[in-house]
Amino acid sequence: MTKTLKAVSDPVRREILNILREKPAAAGEIASRFELCDATISHHLAILKGAGLIDSQRQGTFIVYELNTSLFEDIINWLASLKGGDGK
Repeated sequence: MTKTLKAVSDPVRREILNILREKPAAAGEIASRFELCDATISHHLAILKGAGLIDSQRQGTFIVYELNTSLFEDIINWLASLKGGDGK
């Protein structure tokens, strides 16, 4: 959970997650939405992937990234469990 929370603490990584919420995208497509070098975007993608927030799949010469929705479901369930069952 620590890796996940650290990964989403960065605004660039949160924006990448928002982009991938729309649809899966190749690294170049993601990078075109930022004024950052490709290496920086690759670094952010690696952190998100290492935290399990995104998955990647090779499609021809491209690597396409997509959200790992099962991890987000786990996070939502964990957050809901913190609230407890008594509505407080």
